[in-house]
Amino acid sequence: HFQKKLLWHLLPSNAWLPKLSQRENSIMTQPAKRRLNSTRTKEKGSRINKGRTKACYSQGPKNRPFPVMTHFLELPDDIIFVICSYLDTKALCRLSQTCLRLHHLTNYDSAWRRIAKKCLNTGITHDGLDLFPNISLKDRVKVSQNWKRGLYREDAPLKWKKNLLPWIQLDGDILYLSQAADIRAFKLQPEKYSLKRKPLVVYTGHREDVCRFLLTSSHIISGGGDGKIILHQKLSNFKIEFSAHEQEVNCIDCLGGVILSGSRDKTARVWSLSSNTLGQCLHTIPTGDRVWSAAISPILSSFATGTACCGHVSPLRIWDLERGELLTCLGEDFRRGAGILDILYETPFTLFSCGYDTYIRYWDTRVSTTKCMVEWEEPHDSALYCIQTDRNNMIASGSAYYGVVRLWDK
Repeated sequence: HFQKKLLWHLLPSNAWLPKLSQRENSIMTQPAKRRLNSTRTKEKGSRINKGRTKACYSQGPKNRPFPVMTHFLELPDDIIFVICSYLDTKALCRLSQTCLRLHHLTNYDSAWRRIAKKCLNTGITHDGLDLFPNISLKDRVKVSQNWKRGLYREDAPLKWKKNLLPWIQLDGDILYLSQAADIRAFKLQPEKYSLKRKPLVVYTGHREDVCRFLLTSSHIISGGGDGKIILHQKLSNFKIEFSAHEQEVNCIDCLGGVILSGSRDKTARVWSLSSNTLGQCLHTIPTGDRVWSAAISPILSSFATGTACCGHVSPLRIWDLERGELLTCLGEDFRRGAGILDILYETPFTLFSCGYDTYIRYWDTRVSTTKCMVEWEEPHDSALYCIQTDRNNMIASGSAYYGVVRLWDK
């Protein structure tokens, strides 16, 4: 009923003018017809327009008047936000240029949330969680176009003479990177797109190269070629170290007061991070092959290990974290030597893997453990050493092809 009334209100005024009879059509010339129609349009239109508002207000359901909106800007902000949620990027930007009020409204995150969820690296996850609430969504959508088009600025903020393969972690405005047996922390200078040459702190303790390290809220945990695990307190010289494996520690992960490590000695071990049992080994899992990667499930129920695929059918296996028992193996068609070099949990049931066979694989344990959901192949047939996601649509992988970092749209 409301749609019919609204349509009646929006129709042109001459829709109610009476038509000419056959006799008038036969005897009147075209100029006379035009003059007559013009006169009738003015007269009838004025009478109809006078009573139109009354009709709209008096014939509503249950004798309630219909509100008449004469302009888009008279709509409430909530309705405008709903309308903006159906616009694409170009339409939303054009709408923001029409007037000051719409420019102000289109700067709110509510207008850009649906678009940001579909863009690359905007910080909006599949669950709707905003990872960077201090940056406006409009700015993040703008920057995401550079990720989509492959536009970037190349610079060398830090140089050194030795040929090293560092492990890098960014924490706010501090960049941590491994250089041989040390871990150095450098202060970022955003205005100059560079790093301060002098490191803030140098973390030492390993006798051989640092193979892998990770950051927690208060510590840096590193594993080295000497088989040791060292806990460094951030921005200080305090550290705790203990011998973890007989050979180099290739991978390490930490979550919920538990440290997981894997080594070339064909074992994976679970360590306690509690204050009263710090450094105590909870489980030792013989994998029968060199362990290249390991990751703990977000709900602390299990962990995954990736091996060199030389002595076992499946190099990707999931273990129970509390009992240290094997739960399942992922995949069946791995070639010999197709080792898993990195594992990344996205949810408690989904994870990514990459390695020597040049494939990125996406697994969902709720659907199948024998076949992955999706796989992407490196175009240059190069080994993939590491992988990271924005927990939404973008995947970043580091390959052995001249240090190439490749972006994937999931």
